[in-house]
Amino acid sequence: MGNKNLTLDNVYKARYALKGVAIQTDILSAPKLRPGCDLYLKTENLQITGSFKVRGAYYKMSQLTEDEKKRGVIACSAGNHAQGVALAAQRNGIKAVICLPDSAPISKVEATRSYGAEICLVEGVYDDAYARALELRDKNGYTFIHPFDDPDVIAGQGTIALELAEQIPDMDAVIVPVGGGGLISGIAYTIKMLNPDIKVYGVQASGAPSMLNSIHDSHIERLDNVFTIADGIAVKEPGSLTYDICSRYVDDIVTVTDDEISAAILALMEQHKLVTEGAGAVSVAAAMFGKVDIENKKTVCLLSGGNIDVTILSRVITRGLMMSGRNCQLNIELVDKPGQLMRVSRIIAEHGGNVTAVHHEHSNEGSDVNGCYLRLTLETRNFEHIANIKKALTDSGIKII
Repeated sequence: MGNKNLTLDNVYKARYALKGVAIQTDILSAPKLRPGCDLYLKTENLQITGSFKVRGAYYKMSQLTEDEKKRGVIACSAGNHAQGVALAAQRNGIKAVICLPDSAPISKVEATRSYGAEICLVEGVYDDAYARALELRDKNGYTFIHPFDDPDVIAGQGTIALELAEQIPDMDAVIVPVGGGGLISGIAYTIKMLNPDIKVYGVQASGAPSMLNSIHDSHIERLDNVFTIADGIAVKEPGSLTYDICSRYVDDIVTVTDDEISAAILALMEQHKLVTEGAGAVSVAAAMFGKVDIENKKTVCLLSGGNIDVTILSRVITRGLMMSGRNCQLNIELVDKPGQLMRVSRIIAEHGGNVTAVHHEHSNEGSDVNGCYLRLTLETRNFEHIANIKKALTDSGIKII
């Protein structure tokens, strides 16, 4: 598939088609996320349906023939694309069938159903849902709405770049989440057509680096498995069209770990009162942890979605606290005699730490018969604060394991 159908004119047409459907999301200044950088946030997590996906899905559906609209559409998705397609179908009076893996969060399934789509739960993972969607397409004559590898879908996502060019005309760089590559393809193509000097950086989860590997090795590669909290970009294989566009127009692709993503989600909640899903926060994680060269550059981080599964939110926050030095665990070896716990807690309190959990156990076989182990969880300010508490404990003769 070539990109002959992807033109700047099509991106402008998509913008016109999306009037009254997608909102122009705000830009927020975020200087504290990366000191020394002029950083901004593009808040697609506040888009209708909670993600950018509605842009591409709606524009694609607006381009269908009357015959295609009558026959209905089918899509497969673990969440955001499903909601975008369902809403677009509802607005256009088109029947939509969405195949979802049966492991998809209930909240996302019900959100998709609320837009009037027919839900088909498929046993297995995304790839099983994809295979089932193609079966149903062939059997019933539906039009398949691809989540990323389609020129109309990519043009719809490119409308974000048109907004950016107006909102921050002097931007130097934009950082974009990458899964299958539809979002970054639309943004990179559009931005480079408008101003080739603007840098476009892509970010993938380290547990799902399909586009990064493919670009690095100069051919499309399929991962055996993907594992990341950023489920929205957990894609095993990029599209042929998106691979081609990224090869030409994206300046660099980097990865971030789940711990770094968790820290970014936490920072966005605390500093900007913004809820993002894992995929939506990878751009901020890349900026926070110095994965791309944005020193003294006016840079936009794209927050692609906010549909985080609330059942994992507490775990993500815990990881984010650990990653940013706001929480730590200490293992201490003590002699088992009265007053030891009080001595340890007094030193921690004097240095501003707050003990939130205590686990005490006697020594194992082969250790000192009078020994015991103390495992503490602390609330702290930052990594420097943790180092000060550890030093105060060791200076007083307490052994940290």
